[in-house]
Amino acid sequence: MAYYYPEPSRTFSEFLLIPNLTTKDCTPANVDLKTPITKFKKGEQPDISLNIPFSSAVMQSVSDHQMAIALARCGGISFIFGSQSPEDQSAMVRKVKEYKSGFVVSRSNLTPEHTLNDVLELKEETGHSTIAITDDGSPTGKLLGIVTGRDYRISRDPLDKRVSEFMTPFSSLIVGKSGINLPEANDMIWEHKLNCLPIVDGEQRLESLVFRKDYDAHKENPLALMDGNKSYIVGAGINTKDYEERVPLLVEAGADILVIDASDGYTEWQRDTIAYVKENFNVKIGAGNVVDKEGFLYLVEAGADFVKVGIGGGSICITREQKGIGRGQASSLIEVAEAREQYYKETGIYVPICSDGGIVHDYHITLSLAMGADFVMMGRYFARFDESPTKKLKVGNNFVKEFWGEGSNRARNWQRYDTGGKSGLVFEEGVDSYVPYAGSLKENLDKTISKIKSTMSNCGAKSIDELQQNARITLVSATSLVEGGAHDVIMKETTFSGE
Repeated sequence: MAYYYPEPSRTFSEFLLIPNLTTKDCTPANVDLKTPITKFKKGEQPDISLNIPFSSAVMQSVSDHQMAIALARCGGISFIFGSQSPEDQSAMVRKVKEYKSGFVVSRSNLTPEHTLNDVLELKEETGHSTIAITDDGSPTGKLLGIVTGRDYRISRDPLDKRVSEFMTPFSSLIVGKSGINLPEANDMIWEHKLNCLPIVDGEQRLESLVFRKDYDAHKENPLALMDGNKSYIVGAGINTKDYEERVPLLVEAGADILVIDASDGYTEWQRDTIAYVKENFNVKIGAGNVVDKEGFLYLVEAGADFVKVGIGGGSICITREQKGIGRGQASSLIEVAEAREQYYKETGIYVPICSDGGIVHDYHITLSLAMGADFVMMGRYFARFDESPTKKLKVGNNFVKEFWGEGSNRARNWQRYDTGGKSGLVFEEGVDSYVPYAGSLKENLDKTISKIKSTMSNCGAKSIDELQQNARITLVSATSLVEGGAHDVIMKETTFSGE
């Protein structure tokens, strides 16, 4: 006989937080949202932590290199979508890791014998406006000059003009010497009013570049998520089919952490994928998705560094409708969090949980954290912003952005939903849609974070750990949901008619 769960499958909207005593020092300004993303032993620190508990979904319409840079700058992480060729995905990862931050190895290099046309083609290819001119065109060759947009005029200079004729020569450059630290480099940039400071060794060979705009960006974004080399931290999604081809390229490109992107993670394919990564590479890997204790423990014992929770709760996901598989996100998270705590008590190993799906309102994020999630993964939320890779369109009188699921005919990411059958998408588990355009990521994220910190202050918690330990959560009735919104008044936006 089938097993029947005694409790109904519940969503975040069926719960509310009960306030605790708010002490005078428990203010939003004192709330710290730092949270682990990789497993660690009791008494130790995780290898990777997030400064805010946000990750963007592994989706074509959400997470490309632009989103990864923007979110890492704010303190979160993106997992670049895997429903593209391994080469294209690796190129996106490389763009994030090479994005100018601190000491940067020059990725746009030419020789004096190249032409203006070569400069323009390289700029188009890389997006870099500063090009180092070395004797051999390599990033570590002898530095002979620099080319920026101020060195040429497209309207007047012929395309076959040699770089040697218009570059700023080494003799006119101010450079830093090998061994200089970042504060010293930034002081030189400000003292000499530079946009870029090349760093060279005793033989005039180029080592790296330091940019003024990186200093400004760092000051504006103190929570930026960076590695030891001052590069942004980035994740990448993989599947259980071509991982032997994809993972080596992603690791070589510099991916800090991987995640197996699948509709159902409680499978032997995920165990095999985790084993391959652990045996061959020194890179962290998350797995999922699961909705119960058994699925969580299976992936943890397979070696997962974090586990994603949630099946069928995404705004564009129709897995439950198509297959009758899934569970309310709140119920899933509560059971998995209990299993995680028990596992921690027994082994001393803490495995972070990512709540993926089911988030409609900002307060759902705070609820998911209180229920045990260490961070959340969202698609619709991030798809609305300028930094997402989709088109901004005007539909009727409103601006919208395109948003489609990985299981839609548009994405055709059959690997995400594969259960060992034929290679192809037989039926859809996602839809193609629009979301209201919302503007810039940082502006909206700052507002959401303000709400989370304010709610945590009401709950007497200055950290996510304190929230999880001390939160009080209550079920709500259908009528209390009505009571919670504006009711029994005439809203000013209402237009009266004669009807």
